[in-house]
Amino acid sequence: MRMAIHAAVALMAASWACGVLAQKPEPVQAASASSGQAYPVRPVRFICPYVAGGAGDIFTRTIAQKLTDALGYSFVVDNRPGANGGIGTDLVAKAAPDGHTLLMGNSGPLAVNPVLYKKVPYDPVKDFAPITQGTSYMYVLVVPAALPVTNLNEFTALLKSKPGQLTYGSTGIGGGNHLSGELFNLMTGTQSIHVPYTGSAAALAALLGGQLNYMFDTVITSVPHLRAGRLRGIGVTALRRASSLPEVPTLDELGLTGFELTQWQAVVAPAGTPKPVVDLLYREVARALKMPDVIERLATQGGNELVGNTPQEFAQVIKSDLAKYAKLVKAANIQVQ
Repeated sequence: MRMAIHAAVALMAASWACGVLAQKPEPVQAASASSGQAYPVRPVRFICPYVAGGAGDIFTRTIAQKLTDALGYSFVVDNRPGANGGIGTDLVAKAAPDGHTLLMGNSGPLAVNPVLYKKVPYDPVKDFAPITQGTSYMYVLVVPAALPVTNLNEFTALLKSKPGQLTYGSTGIGGGNHLSGELFNLMTGTQSIHVPYTGSAAALAALLGGQLNYMFDTVITSVPHLRAGRLRGIGVTALRRASSLPEVPTLDELGLTGFELTQWQAVVAPAGTPKPVVDLLYREVARALKMPDVIERLATQGGNELVGNTPQEFAQVIKSDLAKYAKLVKAANIQVQ
């Protein structure tokens, strides 16, 4: 009788253990080109080529957390700012292509720097494996509330009445807000003075303090000042209005037909990263971009359009933007000292 009880208990324990094991989620697998092992096998270094706290850092940390949750290993954000994003970008270009070093890719280092500078230490097409474009973001032309203009026609007339006298700020030569200003000058036939700053916060402070006359700023940083009445929005640089700023028209609909300058944030890896790893990361990032909390943080609050295109589609975006910015840099005669 005692043996029978022991046998029954052992059988129940074995059945319970099998049930628990059956309920455990299977680890996510992505074949390695060399060994077929699971990915990741250690924490992943996710390089952001910009300072902590900025828009690029927010994007990187948001996606890193979702990848950590999905794949079971930490995706650790490593901020490496400098050279308009070029320092961190170059680090990833030279990293081992095993999926354990990723880059928060941005229009600046991947589509602008290569056509702006005579030489960069990486090739934006050959040295990287595109994973997916995460966002597309626009700029908004803002002026201080004290400037006596309320619309595009009045603003353009003011610029033309004082050629080469009004100033606009940017985050540096080649930044999206600088390029927006140059495109605006070309399309309106106006002249103004570009004043580069070390970051968006410094430029915006100068604008609010009256040291600048206007600026093409990111929507996320301008909205609080527009709502408070400290700034006035003239138009946005996309072909659609910003969902977080629907009352501000596009420059295209105001008469600057075809005016479009948007930039992006993305996830890329070193060239040679195994395709199964690239595909896995693409699926997980694209899935994360559909999550309500990510939409809230990056789209509703951040003024971005969330994308999540395929690696192949994103590769074409990079090539197309390289051609677009090369044309703009040449037409505006933008030169780096």
